Amino acid sequence: MTPPRIGLALAGGGPLGANYEIGALCALEEALPGVDFNDLAGYVGVSAGACLAAGLANGISPRQLCAAFIENDGPRADVISPRLFVQPAWIEFARRFAALPGLSAMALWQVLARRRAWLEVAELLGRALPTGVFSNAPLEAQVRRMLEQPGRSNDFRHLARRLVLVATDLDSGATAPFGTPGWDHVPISRAVAASAALPGLFPPVAIDGRWYVDGALKKTLHARVLLDMGLDLVLCLNPLVPFDSTRSRRHRVLGSAEPRIPRLVDGGLPVVLSQTFRTLIHSRLELGMKGYEASHPEVDLLLFEPDHRDPAMFDANVFSYRQRRKLAEHAYQQTRANLRARQGELSRILARHGLALDTAVLADDRRTLLKKHRPTGTRAARALKRLDQVLDDLESRLPAV
Repeated sequence: MTPPRIGLALAGGGPLGANYEIGALCALEEALPGVDFNDLAGYVGVSAGACLAAGLANGISPRQLCAAFIENDGPRADVISPRLFVQPAWIEFARRFAALPGLSAMALWQVLARRRAWLEVAELLGRALPTGVFSNAPLEAQVRRMLEQPGRSNDFRHLARRLVLVATDLDSGATAPFGTPGWDHVPISRAVAASAALPGLFPPVAIDGRWYVDGALKKTLHARVLLDMGLDLVLCLNPLVPFDSTRSRRHRVLGSAEPRIPRLVDGGLPVVLSQTFRTLIHSRLELGMKGYEASHPEVDLLLFEPDHRDPAMFDANVFSYRQRRKLAEHAYQQTRANLRARQGELSRILARHGLALDTAVLADDRRTLLKKHRPTGTRAARALKRLDQVLDDLESRLPAV
């Protein structure tokens, strides 16, 4: 039997999305022994998923990604530390501040000479506001170091596997599929930074005279890139789903015995905005999946995402760094539970491609993603603890979306 051609599509979702997808990928790798996640026919990644897809296509296993992103362990060149995401965008601040005197003079002239109201010229002064709070340069530099290690490549054209990282052209709103012909000359690390440049948090990324932002602005998953390759099976991971508080389940990993917000309106504006954001992007995903099934009926698509009744993934801030270990473990265990619950359906689909679930692995309730964390009294441990405190304070100031 000819081996099936399998693809992997990873959606975005900020650090929370990366935590979920790493936990889910590790669970899938264990449960699908016939699937080599470093040797698939194609990968497509958006935002946080772009960084993970770049690693997988370069031979970095899901467990190695877990060590690098979640445990901050392993080779120094591979470690993606939380501090990479919270470096102030000083260059952007300086550029906008330098433009303020000229913009202020123009605004004053509009008010005094042309009798415009101050409210009418507010848009002009708005040009002095930074387009992002945090710099994406540290993340780009670390991804570049990771991909320039022996046996890896930061060049799409030198990869043995198809990799597509999706961003959005800020000026046209068009999709930018880095890695496809005409777009594959851009360094992978640069494409990762562009795909993950969430407006408001990170400045747009300049590439060839154009400016690019988060690929999720256009679509949630971008799986069509893989479907058009004539694949047999596409595995899709989506971290963000709306929360169904009417049927919510108890916390099992993050410590709470009951749902924290039985009625979402009681959570105030942050919770309402979070639910709105998740509902909007998930409705796009549902429409996209239906479109994929209609346009490519010969391809099997398997979607994995958090349980809509699970408050753990909803309560966590999308930009949560501090809880990455707990969230990744929770995603790992929840994905294992999902595989067990869908065993009949999944087995039928997988059998068409000569694949099968490892039921013994799924039945082993002693399996965990992470080893027990052992705090030490070293200087590095104290520094990490202090960093966690700083990130905890930062999370309280970020919008809970």
